[in-house]
Amino acid sequence: MGLDILYGFKVATTPENLLFCFVGVLLGTLVGVLPGIGPAGAMALLLPISLKITPVGSFIMLAGIYYGSMYGGSTTSILVSIPGEPASVMTCVDGYQMALQGRAGPALGISAIGSFVAGTLSVVALMIVALPLAKGALQFGPPEFFCLVLMGLTLVTYLSQKSPEKAFMSALLGMLLSWVGLDLINGQSRFTFGLLELNDGFGIIPLVMGLFGISEVFMELEQDERIELVKGKIKNLLPDREDLRRCAMPILRSSILGFLLGILPGGGGIIANFMAYIMEKRLSKHPEGFGKGEIIGVAAPESANNAAAGGAFIPLLSLGIPMNATVAILFAALLIHGVRPGPLLIQSHPEIFWGIIASMYIGNVLLLILNLPLIGLWVKVLRIPYRIIFPMILLFCIIGAYALNLSTLDLKLMLGFGILGYLMRKFDFDTAPLVLAFLLGPMMEVSMRQALIISQGSFSIFVTRPLSAICLGVAVVLLLTNIFPFLKRRWRILRG
Repeated sequence: MGLDILYGFKVATTPENLLFCFVGVLLGTLVGVLPGIGPAGAMALLLPISLKITPVGSFIMLAGIYYGSMYGGSTTSILVSIPGEPASVMTCVDGYQMALQGRAGPALGISAIGSFVAGTLSVVALMIVALPLAKGALQFGPPEFFCLVLMGLTLVTYLSQKSPEKAFMSALLGMLLSWVGLDLINGQSRFTFGLLELNDGFGIIPLVMGLFGISEVFMELEQDERIELVKGKIKNLLPDREDLRRCAMPILRSSILGFLLGILPGGGGIIANFMAYIMEKRLSKHPEGFGKGEIIGVAAPESANNAAAGGAFIPLLSLGIPMNATVAILFAALLIHGVRPGPLLIQSHPEIFWGIIASMYIGNVLLLILNLPLIGLWVKVLRIPYRIIFPMILLFCIIGAYALNLSTLDLKLMLGFGILGYLMRKFDFDTAPLVLAFLLGPMMEVSMRQALIISQGSFSIFVTRPLSAICLGVAVVLLLTNIFPFLKRRWRILRG
């Protein structure tokens, strides 16, 4: 492993990859600072550009946006009590109170330190866990992959922040969209309505640009609110020795918790942010201080959401299964480059696997160096009206979608998905299950059909093999726990 990580640093420290890492973490921090855009939206916007660079450089840049946004999300949480990224929502509680008390500097400082420690620990854990998991996954056959993907999608709907019923409907729509195009087994056209351009299916770039970019523009231009910043100059960015002593164990505990929760499907960073705050409040000898400017209330959730970002890479790199919408775009970026994430990634593309891990070490250091000195710049960025920012994003979406295939159909699809994403947000539907089902649908379909070919049409193959039976059982239990409460409510309504 020692020689492998050295090889990774050799890949990651080439001038071009260092530049991509720097650009990624810088843009990620900016995305985290600006409320509303989100890492998924930013990565969707940059997906067309990533096609013009190497697979390693593309993944390094997009991954930098992902974990960099976790750093930047704390800035607006502390200064204006608006989470720049959903995974920083609990940081608002004590961070903003510290800012009102004139302690914005130490709050931002402990946030950066906690994020750095958690990010570094999560990369170490990723390096240790991913290898044995990938080796174990080499034993998987079509039945295991089908049941594993089914369980993952079921978990996404079960853990959704929105209504489970709506999340399930979103996943079914994503699955339906993934079936458009040529049948992967027999080559027949499906749901193309005679359009030859749809034989390859819907493109991932128009879909994610529409769902995350265009819909966000529609939502934010509806509001067009100016942010009110905390008055006064931000100073004393480094916390004192007592603050560091008190925050040391909470940062460590929250890093471990966040990493474990990040592996789960759905909003790992959001769940980790909440759970770390609740855990530290319960463990504290003075829980009454939380909500009134307790520095641990900033350190713990910020450490947890950054560790969760590292944990989310484990199922992607080891099993080839993205567990949230943001990681799904990373998955799509590699697929577009012809690289298949999963158990064989380490063997077939070691430069990508080890280069990514090494770049995450470098990226965490860059973020620590960048975060504190650039606070003044981020404050100025926050003053730019959204009516200027979002039309620029709209223009970038149009150029990116059209330039890929020079197709007006892609523009129409992007606009259609943008309207769909806008309506889903208005009616409180979660878009993450749709994206994950769209990307995993072909894998799920092919694995199921291959398994049935092997078993000569017998569905017993899914329950006679231990691992597939366990995954299928978990999926069925989760589905039933969602269906029973729904049926119970409908029965009560019918009975009056």
